[in-house]
Parts: sequence; structure tokens; C-alpha cells
Amino acid sequence: MTFQPVIAGSGLAAWTLLNRTLDTQSTVFAASPEISRDTDYFEAMIGSIDTAEDLVKDRRLLRVALGAFGLQDDINNSYFIKRVLEEGSLDEDALANKLTDSRYKDLAQAFGFGDFDTPRSKISDFGQKITDKFRRQQFEVAVGEQDDSLRLAMNAERSLPELAESGSSNRTKWLRIMGNPPLRSVMEGALGMPESFSQLDLDRQVDLFMERATRQMGSDDIAQFSDPEMVEKLVQRFLLRNQVEEFRAANSASGAVSMLESAAQFAKSRSPLRRG
Repeated sequence: MTFQPVIAGSGLAAWTLLNRTLDTQSTVFAASPEISRDTDYFEAMIGSIDTAEDLVKDRRLLRVALGAFGLQDDINNSYFIKRVLEEGSLDEDALANKLTDSRYKDLAQAFGFGDFDTPRSKISDFGQKITDKFRRQQFEVAVGEQDDSLRLAMNAERSLPELAESGSSNRTKWLRIMGNPPLRSVMEGALGMPESFSQLDLDRQVDLFMERATRQMGSDDIAQFSDPEMVEKLVQRFLLRNQVEEFRAANSASGAVSMLESAAQFAKSRSPLRRG
């Protein structure tokens, strides 16, 4: 049985405890039989994979490949994943470049089936790099089964610095955040974006993101998140806002129940059967 992460409390308190025990818990999780079997198999077999078709035909390999990029829910969409991998990412018309979710492009770039004569699966340390990502992602998934806000926070802590240090323009980085559902959720939550925000024109969304980041974080430059302290500041804002919203929702639900109970009692008291 896979080790279940220990989560105590919620919000910032749970985040603090999780970070204190992260190394120990991650090590125990990675050593669990299910994770070990999958990663050992991937590292042993990936070097023999020549094409995207070879990869999607092997469900065990595909599970690790997709899981490393948070795309494990696509395990049964083999034709779609095969197309994403085969078309690569260098061609502007490649499927990965047309998809809103940027994780598919990351997957295509990592394996290189559609971009190079020799895929990256042939590189000696490729298997270990992918399994390292897989272990971290699967630990996040396990955390998310108990508290999804903590899963999102962990993803942001890992992914934002990578994006911040990339060579893209600042606006392109914002677009990549918007195209990555977990990162977008954290950014929207941290900056307090309204529910109707996603219905706006894409360029307007970027502008509003940048405006709010400037007001609340001091700058709209994604490069600031190469600093761990700025990532932690963003994550804490996200968790705090999320905790407040959960508190409001709980109180609202409790209030609604109380109103219904009061209405039921009033109706009962007015019933003809009770007015003899």
C-alpha cells in the first residue's frame, strides 16, 4: 500500500507542518512498493523506446510519463497523447502548441519524439529525470487527496521558479501560467480574481493579472518568483484567501441550514393539526 502523507489541520498551519516534514515524508512515499515498481521499470525500459507509439503501447511506461507532468488522467487517451508526442513542439502547427494546457507542450518537449531524429529517451539520465518528476508529482497528488489547496501550493512552489527563470518574455510567462490549470488556480486565488474573470478576453485577463500582481506583489515581473521568498509570499496569500473562502462558505451553509430549520419549525407551529 502506498504511504499516505500526514496532513494536520488546514491552511497555513498545515502548510507549515508539511514543509517541516516534507523531506522525510517524500522519502518514505518514494520508497513505497507501488512507486518503486513503477519508477524502477521506467528507468530500466525507457531507453529501449524509439517512438511515441512504443511509449503509449506500454501502459506502465505511459503512466510514469504522464504522471511526471500531472497528466495522469489522460492514461486512457492513448491516441491523443500519441499525436501530442509525435508532432512535437517545434512546429507552430503542432498539436501541443494549439492546446490551452501548456503541460502537453512540456511533455512533448521532454521526450522529443516529434522534434529530433533521436528522441531524448535515448539519453542515459533521461529515465531518472522523469522518475524524479514523477515521484514529486505523485506525492503532490497524494497530498491533494486530503487537501487540494496544499497540492496546488506544492505545485506552485515547484513550477513557478522554473517558469521565472525561463527565457520567455514576461507576457509569455503570464500566458503560460494561464495555460497551466494548477498554476492558474494559485495565481487567481492569491490575487483574488473574481469568478467572472475567466470569461474576459485573453489579453484583458493578462492585463488584469499584471495589474493586480503589481499592486499586491510589488511587481508584475514573473522573474521575481525565482526568489523562494516571493514564491512563499504568493503561496501564503493563496492559502490564506482559500481558508477565508472556505470559512465563509461553511458559515453560509450553516446559516442556510439554520434558516431552513427555523422555517420548518414555524410551518409546523402553524399547522392546523396543532391548533386544535
